[in-house]
Amino acid sequence: MAIFDKLHPISSALQDLQNCGVDSVNVVIERFTAPFEAVINGRRTVLAGTNNYLGLTFDQECIRAACEALQQEGTGTTGSRMANGNYAAHIALERELAEFFGRKGAIVFSTGYVAILGMITALAGPGDIILIDSDCHASIYDGCRLAGAQFMIFKHNNIGDLEKRLRRLGKQTENTLIVVEGIYSMLGDRAILADIAAVKKNYGACILVDEAHSLGVLGKQGRGLAEEAGVEDDVDFIVGTFSKSLGTIGGYCVSNHSQLELLRFASRPYIFTASPSPSIIASTREALKIIRARPELRSRLWENARTLYQRLKDMDFVLGPAPSPIIPVRLKDIVKAVAFWNRLLEHGVYVNMVLPPATTDGNPLLRCSVSAGHTPEQVEQICEAFASLRDVSGPHLMS
Repeated sequence: MAIFDKLHPISSALQDLQNCGVDSVNVVIERFTAPFEAVINGRRTVLAGTNNYLGLTFDQECIRAACEALQQEGTGTTGSRMANGNYAAHIALERELAEFFGRKGAIVFSTGYVAILGMITALAGPGDIILIDSDCHASIYDGCRLAGAQFMIFKHNNIGDLEKRLRRLGKQTENTLIVVEGIYSMLGDRAILADIAAVKKNYGACILVDEAHSLGVLGKQGRGLAEEAGVEDDVDFIVGTFSKSLGTIGGYCVSNHSQLELLRFASRPYIFTASPSPSIIASTREALKIIRARPELRSRLWENARTLYQRLKDMDFVLGPAPSPIIPVRLKDIVKAVAFWNRLLEHGVYVNMVLPPATTDGNPLLRCSVSAGHTPEQVEQICEAFASLRDVSGPHLMS
C-alpha cells in the first residue's frame, strides 16, 4: 500500500545495519546481575549508556517507597488528573519540586517528552516566536512544530546569532520564547546560560531551560545549570525529566510565574495523558530527597566522568568539548562506528551508538553515559574495551 512507501528508507537503513551484523536499536537486556551490569547476548556486560547519573534505579529506599505505594494505591491511575482526579502524592511531589527549586509552582507530567510538548504548546501559539538552539533535543523541535508558532533556530551556543535574531524581531520579542538545554544530550556540553539570560533580559523575552541531563548533576544543590550559572531568577521556566538522575519516568516544569497554574489548563499533553502511577511518584519523591541529602553521589559521578574522559582523551579519541557525564566518542565513518560498537559489546561494554541524522554534525558517535554507581572496576573495564579499538584502528580515531 502506498501509505507505507514513506517507511522504505527506514527499512533500508535497518537492513544496512543488520548486514553489518548489528542490531543496536533492539538490544535485549536479558537479566540484571548488578545495578550497572547485565547479561546481553549471553555475556556479562557493563552498562555505560543508561543516563542513570546517580545510580538510583536500584536504590533500596526508592524501591521500598515504590512497593509501598503499589500495595496501597495499585498499579496505575487509569486516566488523566483532570478526568480521574489528583492523587495526594501528585500534589505532594509538585510541592516538593517547587520547594527544591525555590519556585512558587510546579506541574508534574507523565514523561519528560510530554513535559516539553505540554509547556511549549501551552506557552506559544500563532503570533508567537520560539527561538531554539540548533542542538536542542528532538522533543523541543516537536513541541515547536505542534505549537503553531513561528520558530527559528540559532547557531549552537552562539550568543551573537541569538542576539541578531532577537534584534530583528523588534517588539515581537515580548512574544518570544527562547529554549535551550542545561547539558546537551549528544556532546555533553553546557548552554552558555549566563550570556543567554543577559540577552533575554535586554530584549524582554522569556526563557525555558530543559534541565533533563543537568538535574542532580550541576549546581551546589543539584538543581542544574541555572543554579550553577547563578541565573535562576532570570530563567522563567525550568523543564526536566525524572528518567535520568531521579531514575524513574515522568517530567516536570517549575516557575515563579503565577500563570503556571493556568498553563496546566492550556496544555493538551497534560490534560489528555494518564497521570503517573503511584509507584512512580513515590520512588521519584524518595529520589528527590536523596539528591538533597547525598551530595557525595554528585561528587562520585564527576570523579568517574573526569576519569573516563581523560583516559579516552589519552587514547587519542575525539570527544566532546569538556568532561561531562555524557562522553561522546566522535567518528567520521558509519562503518567504523558500527564495527567499534560491535567490538565494545564483544568486550562486555554497552554504549549508545548514535547515527545521523540524530547527531548534531552529521557524523556518527559512540555515546557513553557515566554514573555515580559505576565502580572503579567497571570504569576500568570501559577503558580497556575502548583501548581494544586501537588494535583495529590505530591512533587517529576520528578519521
